[in-house]
Amino acid sequence: MNEICQIIETQYPIIQGAMARIAESSLAVAVSNGGGLGIIASGGYDAEWLREEIKKVREKTDKPFGVNLMLMMPNIDELIQVVCEEKVPVVTTGAGNPGKYIKTLKEAGIKVIPVVASVALAIRVERAGADAVIAEGQEAGGHIGETTTMALIPQIADAVNIPVIAAGGIADGRGIAAAYMLGAKGVQVGTRFVVASECIVHQNYKDAIIKAKDTDTCATGRSTGHPVRVIKNRLAKEILALEKTNEGQDAIDKVGIGALSAAVFKGDMERGSVMSGQIAGLVKKQQPAAEMIQEMFEEVTRIYEDRATICGAGSSVHRNG
Repeated sequence: MNEICQIIETQYPIIQGAMARIAESSLAVAVSNGGGLGIIASGGYDAEWLREEIKKVREKTDKPFGVNLMLMMPNIDELIQVVCEEKVPVVTTGAGNPGKYIKTLKEAGIKVIPVVASVALAIRVERAGADAVIAEGQEAGGHIGETTTMALIPQIADAVNIPVIAAGGIADGRGIAAAYMLGAKGVQVGTRFVVASECIVHQNYKDAIIKAKDTDTCATGRSTGHPVRVIKNRLAKEILALEKTNEGQDAIDKVGIGALSAAVFKGDMERGSVMSGQIAGLVKKQQPAAEMIQEMFEEVTRIYEDRATICGAGSSVHRNG
């Protein structure tokens, strides 16, 4: 059992990415039952929806799971009240500094793991009492920072004493093994789980990821300070064109209203926001989440065993890193 497995009480040191509109109870249950930490993404929903999703998870698994809180949400206080009342085992946070909420969450017995995109924020949340951090590089899908995973992980690992979980551009055992070498103790995976059999997204969305090539994503919104990585389509090209005209965030928001839901629920691959990481080109098949997790960590073990043989160590490595 490595440090992350001890904190989140899972078989494997892997957390499912908190993907808005995508990460709900069905996917969370599948990942948790598969040995990882399934996550319910609460962004864009009200407190009662979240409470019902938590209940659905508990009806289908006795394994640990978590809830992601988007700190910019206007109803964040209500969402925090729900996770405390329901005694959710783990909370991950995004879109800001969760410092002022960490004490409340920890007093409710909740493990707090913020998503960070900089060394400075990692240091701040550690001081506030975070149990670990998810360091997410710009290879990830959805809202992103500026630093790549390769550069971000070792810098954060050197700067904090709490365990670091790597995110952004990880979809197989090679990515996990690389994350370990950079100083991470576990990983967060998003894009690959989108094509899990249990994921509720429209089949068109899954097919777009499976068919994607290495150059098929782009980051929109960099000019406004709110970059989002998506699969290139008509909407993405329109937003990039707006950025060149300096029309600002308001114009971009106008064309993007409802775009994520259009992609997730209606399968609109032209006018929908098809959030996906750069690693989409590596994702080639739809399968149960548990199979994905098993495949990834079996590959990690093979990688370490191969390296040990090459180096003359001759020893195998635990699947937990």
